[in-house]
Amino acid sequence: MTEPKFLSRLGARIKEIRLQKEISQHELASRCNFEKASMSRIESGKTNVTVLTLRKISNALEVDMSDFFVYDPAEAAVSK
Repeated sequence: MTEPKFLSRLGARIKEIRLQKEISQHELASRCNFEKASMSRIESGKTNVTVLTLRKISNALEVDMSDFFVYDPAEAAVSK
């Protein structure tokens, strides 16, 4: 998997969890002490986040960081 594809998938997963929890992007950014634009870049896969940033996001969403990396294995086989 290419790096841009990985970052895009990670951002999409963060967004998916955020939406499941009915939290706005602005609210999540606020909980993490980020600008909304920063959260937008993360969710769109346009920035390479650090582990500490992922930790802040996982704490704000009240999920384990490993939840960001759960994906459909069938989809992974197609994208290789």
